[in-house]
Amino acid sequence: MVPSLVTAVPGPTGALERTILDAAPAIERWFEREWSACPAPFYSSVDVRHAGFKLAPVDTNLYPGGWNNLAPAMLARATEAARAALQRLQPAEPTLLLIPENHTRNLFYLANVARLQQLLQGAGLQVRVGSLLPEVLSPTELALPDGATLLLEPLRRRGARIGLDGFDPALVLLNNDLSAGVPAPLQELQGQRLLPPLHAGWHVRRKSTHFRHHEAVATRLARLLGIDPWLLHPLSTHCGGLDFAEGIGLQRLQHEVDALLKRIGQHYAEHGIGDKPFVVVKADNGTYGMGIMTVRDAAELSQLGRRARNKMHIIKDGQQTTGVIVQEGVPTLERVDGGTAETVVYMLDCQVAGAFHRVHPERGTDQNLNAPGARFVPLAEAAVDAAASKDRFYPYAVAARLAALAAAHEVQAGDAAQDAMPEAGCRCA
Repeated sequence: MVPSLVTAVPGPTGALERTILDAAPAIERWFEREWSACPAPFYSSVDVRHAGFKLAPVDTNLYPGGWNNLAPAMLARATEAARAALQRLQPAEPTLLLIPENHTRNLFYLANVARLQQLLQGAGLQVRVGSLLPEVLSPTELALPDGATLLLEPLRRRGARIGLDGFDPALVLLNNDLSAGVPAPLQELQGQRLLPPLHAGWHVRRKSTHFRHHEAVATRLARLLGIDPWLLHPLSTHCGGLDFAEGIGLQRLQHEVDALLKRIGQHYAEHGIGDKPFVVVKADNGTYGMGIMTVRDAAELSQLGRRARNKMHIIKDGQQTTGVIVQEGVPTLERVDGGTAETVVYMLDCQVAGAFHRVHPERGTDQNLNAPGARFVPLAEAAVDAAASKDRFYPYAVAARLAALAAAHEVQAGDAAQDAMPEAGCRCA
């Protein structure tokens, strides 16, 4: 079931929303068939942009942080969704090792880890948190902003299994996106279910690949709805061989941006949209809102200063950007407390666990909001008699599940590639 949440969509219900709402029973049957053929990732979060004329995901995270930004009332729903996911996994024992990022100084991230541990424990699991940090030599208790604490324990590798002192888990859940590669303790594990699989990490995963899969599933759903797939999917292209620090490949990138802006312009003309198109250039394996810039005219790339190029050059964990996805920019019509907003939807398995607004008071409707200065406003549950508020979230849930379905196909394709390798490491799904 989709939760009834209050969104920040202004004005009357648009044509695209009405089409989705009217087809809800058929959409739910369609998703049921799709999930049976390709099960969802254990968890994910999706940044959804609502432009009025278009509703589409612009990013899908397979190692979602930010669980602490969901409304406390959503915890019961998230716990129930986790319980359903575990029923599908059927672990040998109800034990799970949670491995976070190495952000011990980021208390808000640690609050996310604590919230994730809490909801998984509510689903019936014994959950302990293991740290990859070499300086964590013994159980270490960290104080959180809300007065609670989080216990980090040193990881122990025994043979081909990973665990803690006195704890040999059946499941290992990564909340670490592996941007810098796979740490030695996690390599070539056997006999444990690793969620998500290692090849879903940013050392392997590419946004351009994800959105190719998204185009395929969006096209199938659009056929069911009798609409243009473009209304559900952001156009994109890939450009590699880049060195932003040295300015290498920028002329080729300029060409790709110009070509995509023209393609978007054609769709705008077909649908009678008078706005000026724009694109967002992102590191193809980027995360944490790093390595992103908005481009409204390809000529802007020939005028990039040293500071702008350096910001694109190095992303999380000191990784260098050598390839980017040039993605159609989807403007947002949402505003919360006077700031530009977008909706982030959280998934556990194939169910929506909750959502919040990412709000940035200093950014425009065509800019990246995942930047310093952003704040997070939980979506509240709609009142029983607030039919309009209840209806407005359903299209977001469709967009988020469509992105999760694309990620499912992406991971499944990676599984097949790993199985084809003669000496593949951990093949846990």
